[in-house]
Amino acid sequence: MIFTQYYLDCLSQASYLIGDEASGRAAVIDPRRDIAEYVSDAAAVGLTIELVIETHFHADFLSGHLELAAATGAEIAYSSVAKTEFEIRKLDHGERIELGDVVLEIRHTPGHTPESISIVVWEHSNDAEPHAVLTGDTLFIGDVGRPDLLSSIGVTREELADQLYDSLHNQLMTLPDATRVYPAHGAGSACGKNLSTDTWSTIGEQRISNYALLADNKQMFFDLVTEGQPPAPGYFLYDAVLNRQDRPLLDEHAVPAALDLDAFDQLVADGAMIIDGRDPEDFARGHLVGSINVGLNGRYAEFAGSVVPDDVDIVVVVDDGFEREAKNRLARIGFDRVTGFLHFPLIVMADNPDRVVRASRLTASEFAARRNDIDGLQLVDIRNPGEVEHGTIPGASTIAVGQLPGRLDELDPTAPTVVYCAGGYRSSVAASVLRQAGFDDVSDIIGGYGAWTEAQSASA
Repeated sequence: MIFTQYYLDCLSQASYLIGDEASGRAAVIDPRRDIAEYVSDAAAVGLTIELVIETHFHADFLSGHLELAAATGAEIAYSSVAKTEFEIRKLDHGERIELGDVVLEIRHTPGHTPESISIVVWEHSNDAEPHAVLTGDTLFIGDVGRPDLLSSIGVTREELADQLYDSLHNQLMTLPDATRVYPAHGAGSACGKNLSTDTWSTIGEQRISNYALLADNKQMFFDLVTEGQPPAPGYFLYDAVLNRQDRPLLDEHAVPAALDLDAFDQLVADGAMIIDGRDPEDFARGHLVGSINVGLNGRYAEFAGSVVPDDVDIVVVVDDGFEREAKNRLARIGFDRVTGFLHFPLIVMADNPDRVVRASRLTASEFAARRNDIDGLQLVDIRNPGEVEHGTIPGASTIAVGQLPGRLDELDPTAPTVVYCAGGYRSSVAASVLRQAGFDDVSDIIGGYGAWTEAQSASA
């Protein structure tokens, strides 16, 4: 058996290639939208991808089922309760898919979504125990799928939590303890609050260590899994709907148009938003007025999708050679309206200093001094609720970064403002959003809450 996990750190997303060496038949599960790696890896070991299986309608990324089917001729498969605009193979509970000697057994495991399935993998059809189970967003390592993401489109979190509890205990926990667990996400994903950095585990390990599986009853389970969840990024509903639809395919090899400053300015004047993908330090040293900083070296697509509307054109500013990467990573969440990139941005900014501004970034000690010197300083903690529970800087308002664009009216745009996160990446995003919205005086804390707590300890 060929079993390959593909883990995408920037989205904490896992996909899988499973095939039988003897027959050459293979399936891909939960593919991302840029599919070249699956195609090339399969070809390298003599596999033909004949099936693309989605464990559910993903909300955190735009899946690559359409791209992969177009490239390989593979069938697209979902749970038998799924409804899509495109043709699919509907998978029944208990159905066994034979890829030569390798067998995939479908189990309906609703709860994260109504159509969620898990896939039990048998290396040999006559094995006494399965090799693994692909759990999608039903069971994570250290956590379970959150049941609250579909409440806005007609399914209550109470209904889904009830289904999730039954799916976990009646379908997944009935598997042998040695069965390996391969989920669709890991630490950092907003699809849960306690996901491990481990990318696989076993049923036995999760049975004794996963907090959600230790709940004595459904009410306790509901309380545990819904409390302290991070706010869903703004693009989640957009992707959950788009994954059901027929849509244009991604050309992952295409590079967006190179723009001179005049063409760049015209697109911005027509409503395009500027995403500057450079590191926060480089952004702070100088950037074009109106830019939002979402660094490519972090969770670029997730935070861009959290603070940028899904219905606007985008122009990007990135280091030379990273233009296609910036476009493709936004395409992974369905943000296909990247109309171009600023050509030679450092030269353009050097030649047009009147168009360039610096961003204020404060060390922990500089923040302390500024707070002492300025009355009415506005302090905003833009971390998630689960992080804030462990402590915050006294006097801070709490608004998670993904909620910031919708809660600007809670803040005073004329007040000197300092924002912070855990380490300094998200705070640069948030500070640039505030500046773009017209806030006069905005800084963020280098090193975030961690740097502040260290400074407090050192001074104690």
